[in-house]
Amino acid sequence: MRALTVIPLQAGSLSVTDVPDPQPGDGELLVDGLAVGVCGTDKEIANGDYGWAPPGRDRLVIGHESLGRVRTAPPGSDFSPGDLVVGVVRRPDPVPCGACAHGQFDMCRNGRYTERGIKELDGYASQAWTVETGYAVKIDPGLADVGMLMEPTSVVAKAWAEVDAVGARAWFAPRTALVTGAGPIGLLAALLGVQRGLDVHVLDRVTDGPKPRLVADVGATYHSDGVDEVAAKLRPDVVIEATGAGPVIFAAMANTAPYGIVCLTGVSSAGHTLPVDAGGLNRDIVLENDVVIGSVNANLGHYAAAAEALAKADIEWLGRLVTRRVPLEQAADAFTAGPEDVKVVITLDGTSS
Repeated sequence: MRALTVIPLQAGSLSVTDVPDPQPGDGELLVDGLAVGVCGTDKEIANGDYGWAPPGRDRLVIGHESLGRVRTAPPGSDFSPGDLVVGVVRRPDPVPCGACAHGQFDMCRNGRYTERGIKELDGYASQAWTVETGYAVKIDPGLADVGMLMEPTSVVAKAWAEVDAVGARAWFAPRTALVTGAGPIGLLAALLGVQRGLDVHVLDRVTDGPKPRLVADVGATYHSDGVDEVAAKLRPDVVIEATGAGPVIFAAMANTAPYGIVCLTGVSSAGHTLPVDAGGLNRDIVLENDVVIGSVNANLGHYAAAAEALAKADIEWLGRLVTRRVPLEQAADAFTAGPEDVKVVITLDGTSS
């Protein structure tokens, strides 16, 4: 079968290659791949920035934003042929650490976890794949065109769960949320914020294209002014930061309401320095009981929350997040951003649009 592979740490190695057909083991589903989403992590792996092949192998099948349809399922499992499923990305470390032992492999303490399409396990960008039943999530049949949004939605479901957990240390009744960045993570974070009944505001640099309308149509308010101006005016109770841009991060941290919570989901690149009034920022955080937290990956509970959120969402709006579909044999085209791109998807079943 055909799959999208790389030689980790080698730029320019992205290629559609022939790989052996998967053979399901005990307790595994055999799944026909439908699509995978492409995100910044995939682009960094393709650029040779990081990635780990399975032991004893040179190439890694990439793709972690999966969508597939069950071909075969183990007898007695909760799955049947035809079910629409996604595969969970991370697996717990083999020791395991305390967090992994409690099913919280997204919070692994020793770094020995593995990840489909990223670290030592093949991903889902292949015409067929296998997955353990315990790491497969069944999704609503109505999500057949957009189910690859499950993984990024699980990331923001975790971010909101972390905000709730921190807020619960005292009385917490947030009203206003600011989401910085209107990429897929930011837009999905806005969706979940609106579903929570919050007054959601989304900040991004662009003034045209699909993003402002997507924000408005999900029930949030779009801003393209400077982050200092917008955040100072809003004084949000919650900030979901999805840009990884240093100036945006520090401006958001400095302009929350008292007891404000800033959740960082965007990963910054190293090597950038900024002049920061560290003393003033520290004073504000301490005197207002503010919190800044980082959040990455997701566990099974977050995938379940994501599935629920997507099932409740407007399917037409979700479909508009997918702005380009590229067939597997032309997968390299998905790694070059277009001016109108929000989420680019690689189709694995021969379809495109």
